[in-house]
Amino acid sequence: MANDPHVKRLFWFLFAGSRGGLNRLRIVKTIREKPLNANQLAKDLGLDYKAIQHHVNVLEKNNIITKIGEKYGITYFVSTFLEVNMESFEEIVTKLEKSK
Repeated sequence: MANDPHVKRLFWFLFAGSRGGLNRLRIVKTIREKPLNANQLAKDLGLDYKAIQHHVNVLEKNNIITKIGEKYGITYFVSTFLEVNMESFEEIVTKLEKSK
């Protein structure tokens, strides 16, 4: 399943082909290092809480991240789907970083 072209298309759309993609990329990178809640993400990334909520919802709907807990106790983690496709994710990240 590694390097699935459908997965790559999804990653390109989420992180490069749509508005806010770089912020979503920053969120995923941060969560990979340490699971956090929305407030912690907002502080760490210097983004508005509402923006974090929006990007987290987009990532969750596309099965990139998952959450555990309820209300203010929700903590976000990298999904199993992303872990399985990490090679494709890293490839996209590398290409995006080179294009800066």
